[in-house]
Amino acid sequence: MQKTLAQRMEDHALEPVPKEDRKSWIQLSWSTVGIVTTLLQLYLGAFLSFTAGIKIALIAGCLIAIIGSALGWATGHIAFKSGLSSSPMARQYGLGVKGSIIISGTFAFMLIGFIAAENVLLYNGFLFYSGIEDSLMARIACFGALTVAWISLTAFGFEQVSRVTSIMLISFLGVLAYMLFVVIDTSGIPVSQVLSFPSQFPPEALESMGAVTDRAKLIFSMNVLAGTAGALALVDADLGRYARTGKDIAIAAILSNFMLSFFMIAVGATIMYAGVPALVEYYVTTQGLSEAAAKQVAIENPDRIVAAFVIFGGVLGTLLMVAANSKAQVINTYSSSLALSNFFDVTFNWRPGRIVFVIGANVAALFFLGGEFLVWFKSFLVILGTLTTSIATVIAADYFVVRKIQKKQAAKGNLVEPWNWAGVLTVGLSFGLAHFALAGIIKIQVLTAIATVVIVYPLLRLFVFKSQITANGT
Repeated sequence: MQKTLAQRMEDHALEPVPKEDRKSWIQLSWSTVGIVTTLLQLYLGAFLSFTAGIKIALIAGCLIAIIGSALGWATGHIAFKSGLSSSPMARQYGLGVKGSIIISGTFAFMLIGFIAAENVLLYNGFLFYSGIEDSLMARIACFGALTVAWISLTAFGFEQVSRVTSIMLISFLGVLAYMLFVVIDTSGIPVSQVLSFPSQFPPEALESMGAVTDRAKLIFSMNVLAGTAGALALVDADLGRYARTGKDIAIAAILSNFMLSFFMIAVGATIMYAGVPALVEYYVTTQGLSEAAAKQVAIENPDRIVAAFVIFGGVLGTLLMVAANSKAQVINTYSSSLALSNFFDVTFNWRPGRIVFVIGANVAALFFLGGEFLVWFKSFLVILGTLTTSIATVIAADYFVVRKIQKKQAAKGNLVEPWNWAGVLTVGLSFGLAHFALAGIIKIQVLTAIATVVIVYPLLRLFVFKSQITANGT
């Protein structure tokens, strides 16, 4: 049946996706992989490899990918079964109707911050490529154009999002392969050396990060990467509601997690390590820096990965920059609009339509650009990552543990709880233990968060805050 324009724009934001609209793992993977293959992730891969050495960084990435895949499959499978995105899904599983405000608010805030951060990266890339000076007019023109682009590309629901991300992902991978060849060929550094280099930062820098020993480097890398595991699990749910089978979202979740935590580390590390000599020469020649200062600048922030692409790739490198970030921005906008739809529905009983929140998320992202707010947001990412991991695990524990023990299922319409206090309190406790109380003992925060939820939530739900859901079969 042909959908109306209004139906395409609403995209089942608060209702289950019907069976006839379900998609294969290939169509889902365009989006799950698209959101993680960005310039920011390439920079993160380079940064972690320069901190821990490429071998330790890749081991950390593999471990986090395994954890993230399990969590992404779990939330994606529940979304597939219920047909709901992450926030409405939490009404039934884990948090209750009013409690779902917690996931909606946290996830929307996180994604809006990502929209702003990626916009800044694109803006700085455009300035670097064009040689235009930073000015108020340049900011208005660039950020205005980007805002209109993300709204336009996300307005018409999953079908359009999938189409855009597929085109951009193919373009990104093609140009990325070209870039890898050019960088390695230009550098003259043997591939074996590129794939085995140790820490590149001086001892004092490693000490300031608490990453001196191999064990400390592994823990540091895992903590940085783990911040995205919970958020990606919620994205897997937003997209998993369109899955035809549980296997489809499982494959999409595994692909996205290994692309995020393994592939992007390897590629980012390779490009920056092999490209550092050319970057150093560029900064010495164009900015008059000493060789030591130029080497320090080359890896100090994400803008340098943009510089590498523009210097080595020229027009193609700039196209890579646009392709990499555009597909991620489309998914960030898409998922944030779903989270905001639930937030305002639950909080104010207001359903103006998903398109309002597509626009609202991008407008809100512009306010993140004022003052030092974006710097503060980036420092807040570990907290947000731990919190989203706790929330995703509570949802999974409710579905896979508590419901199996109770031998009950929550059918549509039979959930009467405004607050699932077992879930709400477990999220708070797991986050508090992971980020504060036990942070000095168990260094990898997401492990504490996941373990706490798996132990505490079933106990609270089965024996203290018992379910008010009526039985609806086994």
